[in-house]
Amino acid sequence: MKIREQYTCPLEIVHDIIKGKWKTIIIFQLGNGTCSFSDLRHQITGISEKMLLEQLKELRAFGLIDKHTYEGYPLKVEYFLTERGKKMQEAVEIM
Repeated sequence: MKIREQYTCPLEIVHDIIKGKWKTIIIFQLGNGTCSFSDLRHQITGISEKMLLEQLKELRAFGLIDKHTYEGYPLKVEYFLTERGKKMQEAVEIM
């Protein structure tokens, strides 16, 4: 995902980061606390595994979410909002 280099308003950057159908829903779900991949997959009706993985990857690249990976079997990964993500959540709630 590409963010434009020039913009006239900070909201344009916010739009570039969270545009699309799923990112705002993922941010909203993670606002309730940490979630595993499977929890997110079950809580978000209609999203495919591939799409969820892509969206999580993009949100991590923007620094809005991060993940904890726990050792052991089966592999356990939990996603959570970063401080930047919590600020974005506030904007999402206002929208």
